This record gives sequence, structure tokens and C-alpha cells, in this order.
Amino acid sequence: MSALAIRGLWYSITLLAILGAHELGHYFACGYHGVRASLPFFLPVPIPLTGTAGAFIRIRQPITAKSVLFDVGVAGPLSGFLVAVPALFLGLARSRVVPLPAEFVGAELGEPILFKLASWAVWGPIPEQLSLNLHPMAFAAWFGLLVTAINLFPIGQFDGGHIAYAVFGRRSFYVSAGTVGVAVALCFYSSSWIAWTALAIVILSVFGWRHPPTWDEGVPLDRARIRLAVITLVVFALCFTPAPIEPLDLVTAR
Repeated sequence: MSALAIRGLWYSITLLAILGAHELGHYFACGYHGVRASLPFFLPVPIPLTGTAGAFIRIRQPITAKSVLFDVGVAGPLSGFLVAVPALFLGLARSRVVPLPAEFVGAELGEPILFKLASWAVWGPIPEQLSLNLHPMAFAAWFGLLVTAINLFPIGQFDGGHIAYAVFGRRSFYVSAGTVGVAVALCFYSSSWIAWTALAIVILSVFGWRHPPTWDEGVPLDRARIRLAVITLVVFALCFTPAPIEPLDLVTAR
């Protein structure tokens, strides 16, 4: 087997594990609460860098209680995160620190807080004239962190939207609308967000800006789930980066 194929397997197996854990988290949470749902579907798409549009499950019946909605929504991102973290450390350990080339045209990856902490823990401070050449496993973990952050945006039918509705009830509309405003502002900071923000607005336009109501909309969520919601917010902060992918031209940058 060629070296290129082996590197591809490192990336694809790691990414499938992260995305699969995310969707299986939803699936098993649905099963626990007796909600009918499909097994995960993966979406291979020839998108530059990533090669995929993610994965999803199909929930085949309405979720009518906030506690169930919360459990199903939060199980996916946390499950994927728990797989992405060890993959990140293992991938960074297999990465290499190399000198920056005199000329390079490509893409620069934004580093979430967790990525920076893990990189420092594995490699310590990296001098400016050097760069971390990511192992495919580390790149898959980086993408897994990005997917986790995107899913936790408290918008509409995203996982974060379900969590926000479970916590805030009808007031989650204002959280969702404010987050869309933040997403639009991010587009001016980094073009990486343009396609995703447009997609989010289209989804909201099709499915509605208000989350479908549950029968217990006015009933507060229990304290244990509120604490888990705070933990999920911390996970979002650790995984988020304001500029995920930016063009890099070292010839002009110097």
C-alpha cells in the first residue's frame, strides 16, 4: 500500500470515528427515550481539504418533551468531542515540526483554544521560523472540533438550537436570531463562514425561525441538564475558531 493511501486511511478512519460517534450519540439517545431514528448516513462530497459534508441521522417522529430534546441534542456533540480529543493528542504526537518554506501558497488553519492547548502540551512553544506539519489524524481531529463547534451554534434545527430551546423555551428565538447576526458578522472577518451562514439562513427560512414547540415549553429544565448545558457551552468555546480556513501566501506575507 502506498504512503499516500496510508495517510488517507489515517484521515478517513479518524474522521469517520468522530462523525460516527457524533451521530451514534444522537441515535442511542433516541433509543434510550424510545424515539425512532435511523442509523447514521455519511455524506462523502469532493470538498477541498475535508472530502465530506458530514453525517446525519433521520429522526422519524416528533420529540415532544424538552428533556428528551435536550438529551438527543447534546449527546451527539459530546460523543464526537470525546473521540476527537484523544485523536487530537495522538495526531499531534505523530505530527512533525518543520522549517517554514521560503515560498508557500495554500491554506492556514485557524486554531481553536483546545488545539492550541494540546499543541503546547505535546510540542511546547514552536519558534516563529518553524511550523507544525499535521499528521492526517491531527487534521481529522481539527476538522472534528470544527464540526462540533458548528453543530453547537444555537440556531434552529442545529444541535445547539435544540439545546437552546430546551434551556430557554420560546426565548430561544432571540438567542437564535442573535446568533445569526454573529454569524453574518463572522463572514466579514473570515470568508470561511459565508457558505455556512447562507445555509443556516436558508434552513431557518424553510423550517421557520422558531423552534417547534414541545408540550412542556414553559417547564424549566432540571438542574443536572442545566449544568450539562454549561459544560456544552465550554466545549463550544474550546472548539470554536473565528477564522477556520484562510488563504496563506508566504511570498507576499514576508
